[in-house]
Amino acid sequence: MTDRNGAVLSGLAGIRSDLEDLYRDLHRHPELGLREHRTAKKASDTLRALGYEVTDGIGGTGVIGVLANGEGPTVMARADMDALPVREQTGLPYASTVTLTGPDGTEQPVMHACGHDVHVTALLGCARLMSRAKDAWRGTFVALFQPSEENGDGARAMIDDGLTTRAPRPDVVLAQHVLPYPAGYVGTRPGSFLSAADSLRVTVHGRGAHGSMPQAAVDPVVMAAMIVVRLQTIVSRELAATTPAVVTVGSIHAGTGPNVIPDSAVIELNVRTYDDATRGQVLKAIERIARTESEASGAPKAPEIERTAAFPPTVNDEETTRRVAEAFAAHFGDDAHTIDLQTASEDMSEIPQAFGVPFTYWGIGGIDAELYAQAAEKGTIAQDVPVNHSPFFAPVVQPTLDTGVSAMTVAALAWLAG
Repeated sequence: MTDRNGAVLSGLAGIRSDLEDLYRDLHRHPELGLREHRTAKKASDTLRALGYEVTDGIGGTGVIGVLANGEGPTVMARADMDALPVREQTGLPYASTVTLTGPDGTEQPVMHACGHDVHVTALLGCARLMSRAKDAWRGTFVALFQPSEENGDGARAMIDDGLTTRAPRPDVVLAQHVLPYPAGYVGTRPGSFLSAADSLRVTVHGRGAHGSMPQAAVDPVVMAAMIVVRLQTIVSRELAATTPAVVTVGSIHAGTGPNVIPDSAVIELNVRTYDDATRGQVLKAIERIARTESEASGAPKAPEIERTAAFPPTVNDEETTRRVAEAFAAHFGDDAHTIDLQTASEDMSEIPQAFGVPFTYWGIGGIDAELYAQAAEKGTIAQDVPVNHSPFFAPVVQPTLDTGVSAMTVAALAWLAG
């Protein structure tokens, strides 16, 4: 640890209890995307009390806090705030019992099943440390709290609402995510880290008829089945074996009864890729397969193909990541690692791309280290370790929070203390 890191991080012990209380409070009160009003207010109130210049309501509920501290680089650190429509089953004393009305008017359970409560707490902890040790660094620190990451539209909402003119242009953007690794772990990765994700809805059209008279029909169920089978050949036969990609059909809907051939079928699928070239190739293959299978079946009209959600690939800048990795190695020692390629997806990269600046995004562990070690010894990590979006996912409070605060602070100081 450098002297400057030590001067800033020495304040962590004094705020640790407050941060733990904040984390439990956020976990107990999750909010869905673009409805993070309580969380955003906590962030903005905290930042104002610390002397940050705060702008809130960006893109709906987004918040930025700017702490200028003399000449030097500008570092932007980002945390996402939203939760998921998941019913919590952790049994924790601070478990969420929140329900909210969904878009369809029904009540939905809500849970911080992805760990964004950790991200908010860690960034606010970092913001507190930076404000209390201004003698140890120079430059500008920007804390950004983003809404609606889970829906993939929060970063874009902030950008469309003028983020690039309402915040100082950073030299670098930093972000982190708690993942199902042992608590205390930090992992960086240059280049491709998180996949792009595209969700598609394909509607194929046939001609309905009685189930006993298939000769009078063009069966969209058979058409959909053939498309699903053919989609499995994209990764296995159209991509090199060294090119990672996933094509998953998650939903098929067709028909209303066993003796009625319907006139349409709907296929919903998800695609994960790691670079724009592969992404384009796979999406074109899906369109080609849907259209040609429809034509081969004698469909009365071409299929409708809609992209219902899209996340860009997260590709870390190599030099930025090297600088952070070196800072982490110096501070965390053996707990600093190179993390594996991840199949999860994020919209965070849209923010640095809007500014035209480099970024790096890393992972921290949140699983009880003993539980993880036992599962690793038995070879049952996939079965015994809850992952993000699971109703059982709840990062242990410590050392997860200390790691998150320290990682963000050490990374920021790699620029601001230099």
